[in-house]
Amino acid sequence: MDAAGLSTAALRIGLTGGIGSGKSTVGGLLARHGATLVDTDLIARELTLPGGAAIPAIVTAFGADLIDACGALDRARMRDLVFADASAKRRLEAILHPLIGLETQRQAAASAAPVVVFDVPLLVESGRWRALVDKVLVVDCLEATQIERVVARSGWTREAVQAVIDQQASRAQRRAAADAVICNDAIPLAELTAQVGALWQRWTRPLH
Repeated sequence: MDAAGLSTAALRIGLTGGIGSGKSTVGGLLARHGATLVDTDLIARELTLPGGAAIPAIVTAFGADLIDACGALDRARMRDLVFADASAKRRLEAILHPLIGLETQRQAAASAAPVVVFDVPLLVESGRWRALVDKVLVVDCLEATQIERVVARSGWTREAVQAVIDQQASRAQRRAAADAVICNDAIPLAELTAQVGALWQRWTRPLH
């Protein structure tokens, strides 16, 4: 993926945050203001659904045991594998990242909106996204809040959530990479909505 592939929007925002931070909620709020939202995690999921473009390569690299009865990637088994084996993680990324990059470029190029928001969970970890966007927006909250939210919504154990957090960039690393930080800890949705609205006005004012 190169910057040229993402150049169609007047403003390119990279949106990121740790698991359970509320990043997807913020992305949805930005979309309500008129942004095109390109969700790289959703793209990855679609690539690994039955008939998805990544499935044949995953079968070749990992075997049919990693595919469930419906023909989709068995996400729980793959998650366990990549946590236990760094080389498996690299092999999976080598399959998914080029496909995600192509679809990301396609969606951005198809957008007529003045703003495109790229929802990238591992934006900081990737090392390449900073050069591809104009602004980085980080959604931040306490680790304890992350854990409580993910346990409540997914049924994961606290240990499983902590393992994901430990593999992601730290809060300090994400905040250091940010042009703006939205704090989403113990606040009502109305306050989060107001924060997003204020940021939207500040960042898009030069576009009007």
